[in-house]
Amino acid sequence: MIDTVRSADGTPIAFERRGTGPVVVIVAGAANDRHGDEPLVAELAAEFSAVTYDRRGRGDSGDVAPYAVEREIEDLAAVVAAFDEPVIVHGISSGGALALLAAAAGVPMARLSVFEAPYRGETEEVAEGYADEMRDLVAADRWDDAVALFMMSAVGSPAEAVAEAKATPMWAELRSFAPTLVYDAYVMGDSKVPNELASIATPVLVVNSNGSTDWLKAAALAAAKAIPGARQVELDGEFHSVPPERLVPELSAFYRDPR
Repeated sequence: MIDTVRSADGTPIAFERRGTGPVVVIVAGAANDRHGDEPLVAELAAEFSAVTYDRRGRGDSGDVAPYAVEREIEDLAAVVAAFDEPVIVHGISSGGALALLAAAAGVPMARLSVFEAPYRGETEEVAEGYADEMRDLVAADRWDDAVALFMMSAVGSPAEAVAEAKATPMWAELRSFAPTLVYDAYVMGDSKVPNELASIATPVLVVNSNGSTDWLKAAALAAAKAIPGARQVELDGEFHSVPPERLVPELSAFYRDPR
């Protein structure tokens, strides 16, 4: 069943709840909606109330111009406020970066786990002007080029991988998310770990895969270092991915830890 809450600016935000137990709100990353992390949701729902929502501009949620990262923080706050109990948040990739900004802004969370927020170090920078170029491509209805730019500049895929992706059925779905790739670019800002994370009082677990690139591993360490009292764990997995059956026990132990 789909429920809807109104964000502070009136934008309708659609969400679904599955399972019983403590509420865990999942914040999707770029090129994803509330259906994009189905295996993880199914695993979490065996033990928790897993809540997925469509970030603004995606799926069944609305969108109100002009965009600002603060509006997305308000969206998450509205979803959290829909529940009359403490809420745990799990953010994935750029959704993890958004969740961290929300925690720093004071959105109430019992606990927060983040999987591979894609921060960059001094030697692994996203090209200057990436967000502006993405905005211009979307405004010109060049959605294929926008997705290609995301894959090459933000993900780090080679041109050959982009060409291969264009020949697959998944390209149409990726293309449909093009307008919101601009939003994730704004969430990431200059892609450095934000200074605001030092103000987070929520208990935080930062997770990364041992199969990811070195810069994503470094990003996890840097994020954990920036957050007071944060824990960091590396799990067996592939690039930007850990199997749910390996990830969820780690998340569950953290969510239920009385400390």
